[in-house]
Amino acid sequence: MAKINFGGVEEEVVTRDEFPLSKAKDVLKDETIAVIGYGVQAPAQALNLKDNGFNVIIGARSHDRAIADGWEPGKDLFSIEEAADKGSIILFLVSDAGQKQLWPTLKNHLKAGDALVFSHGFGIVFDDQMGIYPPEDVDVLLVAPKGSGLNVRRNFLSGAGINSSFAVRQDASGKAHDRCLALGIGVGSGFLFPTTFEKEVHSDLTGERGILMGALCGVMEAQYDVLRANGHSPSEAFNETVEELTQSLIRLVDENGMDWMYANCSVTAQRGALDWRPKFKEATLPVFKDLYKSVIEGKEAARTLDMGGRADYKEILEKELTEMANSEMWAAGRAVRSLRPKGEAVESTRGVGGRGLNQG
Repeated sequence: MAKINFGGVEEEVVTRDEFPLSKAKDVLKDETIAVIGYGVQAPAQALNLKDNGFNVIIGARSHDRAIADGWEPGKDLFSIEEAADKGSIILFLVSDAGQKQLWPTLKNHLKAGDALVFSHGFGIVFDDQMGIYPPEDVDVLLVAPKGSGLNVRRNFLSGAGINSSFAVRQDASGKAHDRCLALGIGVGSGFLFPTTFEKEVHSDLTGERGILMGALCGVMEAQYDVLRANGHSPSEAFNETVEELTQSLIRLVDENGMDWMYANCSVTAQRGALDWRPKFKEATLPVFKDLYKSVIEGKEAARTLDMGGRADYKEILEKELTEMANSEMWAAGRAVRSLRPKGEAVESTRGVGGRGLNQG
């Protein structure tokens, strides 16, 4: 593995140069990868693996979406049970709540020497809540792309790839490490960094609830509301809260970092950002500490399973998302996006379109 300096801390990562696609295909040349589920991550990972030349089959309850993506019943599209029987690598990509429900069935179809692969540490780390205890004669692996299924596919099609973490929990075959890296390269990872199941799920749950989604949306809503309450129009409030961030500033951060973005903004923006940054950190640090504590204590897992396991969860989720979509801020956002010059809208990608409410 290559040694890379991350902010003064040296870490080891695996790059495509060290573990090229040709090596990955050689490692898995005799394997059948059975992707179980066809919801959020599964279409992207399965299509990437297929396009990269691996032997991939799908096991899903509903076949409509997979058929629309080109998978053929009886050829590479089967029931969950049949796919698990045929596969030597079982990529378990249903939702966390779905894993709990499906595990009693799936475990009966695992064979000695198989690899059971997760893209999230949830099922293994919170085993007391999930009831997932893999048999000792199978490899237990983690390949976790650091992005939504939508971007896993988009980045693959653009040639950019997406970074992934990986971990080996159990090596029954003696080849678990190479299997894991080969899968990581196969799904289109730009580079792979080692982790553990525990670290992956603790950081992932914190990130989703925090800066990646929950905190980001909450802070946006707060600023938008303050601007609107002080007489600013919806378009102005949205542009200063969301549009400039997503269409300009965050792209500068992506290119060369936050310091570079600050250096390439006006003095007025620089000074204000530098002065207010510590105030926002001080205000939110206690919230993030509470969030992390809730994650490691299993409270967030319990909430996920309680809600995700409800028969009416899709209806509840749709109601919540519709409420968000119909809020003034995001309604203003739709209007702003419609006014962008043609060609800037991101096109939907085969196999990863829609809201992603189908978890399996």
